Amino acid sequence: MQDIDSLRYPIGHFAHGSVFSPEELNGQIRSIAEMPIRLTELVGKWGDDRLDTPYRPEGWTVRQVVHHVADSHINAYVRTKLALTEDNPTISPYEEGEWAKLPDYSLEIASSLVILRNLHQRWTTVLESLSEDQLNRTYFHPASQRSFPVSEVIGMYAWHGEHHHQHIYRLAARNGWLQNNVD
Repeated sequence: MQDIDSLRYPIGHFAHGSVFSPEELNGQIRSIAEMPIRLTELVGKWGDDRLDTPYRPEGWTVRQVVHHVADSHINAYVRTKLALTEDNPTISPYEEGEWAKLPDYSLEIASSLVILRNLHQRWTTVLESLSEDQLNRTYFHPASQRSFPVSEVIGMYAWHGEHHHQHIYRLAARNGWLQNNVD
């Protein structure tokens, strides 16, 4: 069994404060655009026994991870739009662990996969159109006590999508689910 930290952070931690080249940002936007498709291809046909399996000991189930990604990316989309339309707005943090305890996290994952597909279409349409000035616009996160430029947010959410995809993918690999990706 792998150590817990490598299970929690399969692709490592995001490097906050990173500055990305235009080519890196384009790749990250492509990653954001493709993430819902990749996630659906991975888990879209899984049954409850796989969806209700934690990706690590003491971790969320696959079902909770999928719903979390939808919630997180909804918040990121709204925060991006706030940064683009207001002067360094203060965003509202949320308690993701508490959200995961709410009853909608026990629903079928189809609703969150549909949300992600449509949300990411809208989000990447905005991201692909941004000027350099818009990429430098910011929002203030009170829990972090710092402002985040939109360019960093793009990198952070490209990382976030892959981070959670890898949680699920590596669980599937450990359990031999990749050969037959249907329950």
